[in-house]
Amino acid sequence: MNKNCKDDLRMALTIKTKMAACRSRHLLLFANRFPIGFRGGLTFKAKQFLALSAQETRKGAGFLTTSKINFFIVRHLLIQTQDTPNPSSLKFLPGQKVLEKGTVDFRSAEEAENSALARELFQIEGVKSVFFGPDFITVNKIGDEVDWRDLKPQISEVITTFLERGEPVLTEVQHAENSHSEEDDEIVSMIKELLDTRIRPTVQEDGGDVIFKGFEDGVVKLKLVGSCTGCPSSTVTLKNGIENMLQFYIPEVEEVEQVIEELDEINMKAFTKLEKKIQES
Repeated sequence: MNKNCKDDLRMALTIKTKMAACRSRHLLLFANRFPIGFRGGLTFKAKQFLALSAQETRKGAGFLTTSKINFFIVRHLLIQTQDTPNPSSLKFLPGQKVLEKGTVDFRSAEEAENSALARELFQIEGVKSVFFGPDFITVNKIGDEVDWRDLKPQISEVITTFLERGEPVLTEVQHAENSHSEEDDEIVSMIKELLDTRIRPTVQEDGGDVIFKGFEDGVVKLKLVGSCTGCPSSTVTLKNGIENMLQFYIPEVEEVEQVIEELDEINMKAFTKLEKKIQES
């Protein structure tokens, strides 16, 4: 074995030893500080401690992590949280299917009649909107005054408890607005195809989605949902990203326009008043 190989092996063993020692230290600290609950389960404080253990273990082993994916160990599920371009939006990944097909956006508890999970999430103070994707849940919070450090454990707990019960996320399947129709003309079909294959997957990676609302006089009308709602970079995404791509492949497209529906405007006004109330309190 040459010198370089020996040095690499020695370094690997050193790192492994450090990680094992650090893990043991955290487990001992955990056992002393957080005893098992009276029902045999972990207390909520213990769950919060475990959620930070992986990150602290990596630091103790000499690693500097820059990942924006955090882990929350709640009962038997490992909930990951991922930052989005929108600071008021966070993506939760339960590690399993959320929806069999499509996406669903809930702007208020009143819109969540067909989803018990969404209604439970809206009961958490500070939750503004809920968005379901194929394998993720995006939650938008109200303003900067509400801290994600307070919301994340509560949201993770609600998601885990619900999914462990085995109940359906949706009791009634909603019609997908982006679905293709026999009534679509050639241009509309091409627009939807590009949205489905080139644009929506990228937007969904950031916890949002793009809904096709119509095409008229060269103008493509789109609705931004999920983390795209209220995102500071949504205009840039719409114009520099989506509009440029559609115009490149489809010459008939002259402009892309964001659609804000009447109910969305009402909800926005209501939440603006609530934000002011929170700031004044």
